[in-house]
Amino acid sequence: MTPTALIGTVAATLIDGEALFDTAVASLAAGVFVALTGSLAIYGFATAAEMQRVGRDVAAVGAGALAVLSSLAFMGALGVGLYLIISG
Repeated sequence: MTPTALIGTVAATLIDGEALFDTAVASLAAGVFVALTGSLAIYGFATAAEMQRVGRDVAAVGAGALAVLSSLAFMGALGVGLYLIISG
C-alpha cells in the first residue's frame, strides 16, 4: 500500500463525515439564530424608544414587545448553548 493510500484510509477511519456535517449544520443554524434574535432585540429597543419619543405609543408597545420576545429567545439560545457546553 502506498503512503498516500494509507493516509487516505487512516483519515477516512478517523473522521466521521456524518457527525462533522451535523456539527457544521447545527453550528450554522445556531449562529444565524443568535445573530438574528440579538439584532431584532436591538432593533426593537431602538424603535420602541424612537416611537415613544415621537408620541406613537401603540407602535412603541409593539416594538417593545418585539424587543422583549427577541431578548428572551436570545437568552434562551445562550442558556441552551451554555448547558450543552457544560454538560459535555
